[in-house]
Amino acid sequence: MKAGAIILAGGKSSRMGTNKALLPIDGVTNIERIKNILAEVFEEIIIVANDEAAYRFLNLPIIKDKVLDKGPLAGIQAGLLAAKYETNLIIACDMPFISPLVAIKLVKESNDYDAVVPVISGKQHPLFAVYKKAILPTLDDCLQTDQLRIKNLLDRVHVKYNTEDDLLDKEIDKLDQVFYNMNQPWEYEKVVNLTKK
Repeated sequence: MKAGAIILAGGKSSRMGTNKALLPIDGVTNIERIKNILAEVFEEIIIVANDEAAYRFLNLPIIKDKVLDKGPLAGIQAGLLAAKYETNLIIACDMPFISPLVAIKLVKESNDYDAVVPVISGKQHPLFAVYKKAILPTLDDCLQTDQLRIKNLLDRVHVKYNTEDDLLDKEIDKLDQVFYNMNQPWEYEKVVNLTKK
């Protein structure tokens, strides 16, 4: 597939109290689990992280933010600048149940759009979404003018929003679990319990 994957691992994990990307899940770190799922689909996987040493064990390219303290938009910018493909899946490092089938569907939907963003139970998931390099000038402007919410970017580019109806099929179930992200200790404990079954 002519698309890449970019894992954002630059957050401070302040609510979790420890680096959520490195929490163990079913015998591997969370970010390694995500990498292994993405590797089923994507030839190129990039990590965006400012702590390069913490992720060297993954044997993947590690890119630092070009502008510091600007949140996920800066991570998306750094990843897209480094990516060799025009089309890229952006994924946060706190989503342990991502689906390769959903990733493929999002990429396939992106032909005529700058971005494809899932909307599950009315909630947008811009950090398990597809973005094109073509958004970089708009993204740069958002960063320069401190419009740092991802919504500020999405309001200015051509986006396809995919709902449950677009994503569900006989091979994909538990969409709520696919888009589950863990920010607090109890959410991590829930993941641990789910992976024990």
